[in-house]
Amino acid sequence: MSIEQCKIIQMPIIKEPRGNLTFIEGRKHIPFSIERVYYLYDVPGGANRGGHAHKELEQLIIAMSGSFDVLLDDGHNKVKFHLNRSYSGLYVCSMIWREMDNFSSGSVCMVLASNLYDESDYYRDYDSFLHAVRGAH
Repeated sequence: MSIEQCKIIQMPIIKEPRGNLTFIEGRKHIPFSIERVYYLYDVPGGANRGGHAHKELEQLIIAMSGSFDVLLDDGHNKVKFHLNRSYSGLYVCSMIWREMDNFSSGSVCMVLASNLYDESDYYRDYDSFLHAVRGAH
């Protein structure tokens, strides 16, 4: 996979005076069916999250509240995204190393995932990840 496949996806917004509503439908708004949802919150100032890649899993990362940065790395190129809107999310395909930092106070990061949790799907060591992606070419 390459970093060019990762992108910001805008979700639908239904605006009305009582408050806005955004929804996400798997395989319609994002390119996978949603099998798992998790969220990060109360991240201490200066802390980093992520620091891994997935062999098969795809994700949509959303800043539900506050903001944070996501650094994506395909083993050849790196791109940083600043997420700060609950109606847009960052699509991350498989075989992309991700690191998250610069969490604002009170931020909440929600992640929609294409698969259930499976520890064997992770690359947690950056050198092992680089060997896998560079050895494949």
